[in-house]
Amino acid sequence: MRRALQAAGAPAAIGPYSPGLVAGNLLFLSGQIPLDPASGRMVEGDISAQTERVMQNIEALLLAAGLGFDSVARTTVFLLDMDDFPAMNAVYARFFGDVPPARSTVQVARLPRDARVEIDVIAVVG
Repeated sequence: MRRALQAAGAPAAIGPYSPGLVAGNLLFLSGQIPLDPASGRMVEGDISAQTERVMQNIEALLLAAGLGFDSVARTTVFLLDMDDFPAMNAVYARFFGDVPPARSTVQVARLPRDARVEIDVIAVVG
């Protein structure tokens, strides 16, 4: 059984996809970019500001599923520029406890709406 997930504190989908999807005991969050959920606009600022907004969007979706960051098993981080890794990583690390999830980080040619960072998530439900 699958069910779609949305959250008031996270941006609505900008295409034909669900922001989150619960399938069995897993929650899959679509890649989050630094969109402000209230305005639908990209967050201005450097990679730290953009990563902060992405993590807040992820948090809103996790909370909508009754979960927290401690339920996250894996993430994928997509960066426009790998030179942004240290600053992104510093913000990212604040959201996870002593046992961070497995992660892949890759540099990409371009991201939606010309974001500098996008992060997707797989979490365990229950």
